Amino acid sequence: MPREAGAPNTSQCLAAGGFAGMAVDVALFPLDTIKTRLQAKAGFMASGGFRGIYSGLSSAVIGSSPGAAMFFLTYEQVKAGSERSVSKKYQPFVHMFAASAGEIAACLVRVPTEVIKQRLQAKHHASLSGAIRGTYAAEGLLGFYRGYLTQVVREIPFTCIQFPIYEYLKQSHTLRQGRPIKSWEAAVCGSLAGGTAAALTTPLDVVKTRVMLSTKGMGAHLEYSGIVPTLTRIAREEGVRALFSGIIPRTIWISVGGFVFLGSYEKVKSMLIEAGIFAHR
Repeated sequence: MPREAGAPNTSQCLAAGGFAGMAVDVALFPLDTIKTRLQAKAGFMASGGFRGIYSGLSSAVIGSSPGAAMFFLTYEQVKAGSERSVSKKYQPFVHMFAASAGEIAACLVRVPTEVIKQRLQAKHHASLSGAIRGTYAAEGLLGFYRGYLTQVVREIPFTCIQFPIYEYLKQSHTLRQGRPIKSWEAAVCGSLAGGTAAALTTPLDVVKTRVMLSTKGMGAHLEYSGIVPTLTRIAREEGVRALFSGIIPRTIWISVGGFVFLGSYEKVKSMLIEAGIFAHR
């Protein structure tokens, strides 16, 4: 199936997405650590406070590039295929569908590294190798996918809010200016869209963090298991306010992250297309 002029191919999506994922995770990792510790059951100080805020960075770096590459590859391909056969007035639903498909694919790569990263951030283990061995010993291979469904359920509402807003802002700005949008302008659109989606989906992020930090002890049940049971338990035991733990660092992190992530993706993608790099792959 032919691509539209200016549309990225598979290799360009993978390269631009991989770069964007690495850039945002490394640049904003301390904020992510603070957010995780605020959401942990043990509390912020007991989970490490401001000490070792780069704990788990190695796990994040390992998963960031392939996870982001998988997302953008799926998103661009599904969006391009759907836009040709769907009326313009239904484009927001196309973006929702494409972003949801991208997240489902990306989570296959992202969740194992996210599990290890968060356990390191919360000081459950002292090293990357220790976290991997401890998770495998306690739960086997499925332990690395603890919270997969929770992550997907969190990411789909997030992307269904973020990407229609992002695409709408880009298209509106392009029409007003009468020219293609610049990378830094796309970055601002990404920041606004990401911050809005982050604030609205914080309760799902809290649930995801609690589930991922739960481990099986010697014959013990998981401390948190399941989306709805965890959501209701937190609200019952700690109050509704606890479901918005970490909302400020999360919103800041994703607002800045949206600027870096989507801005760098658009910039690298346009550079690759203009230079003809990976053009025939």
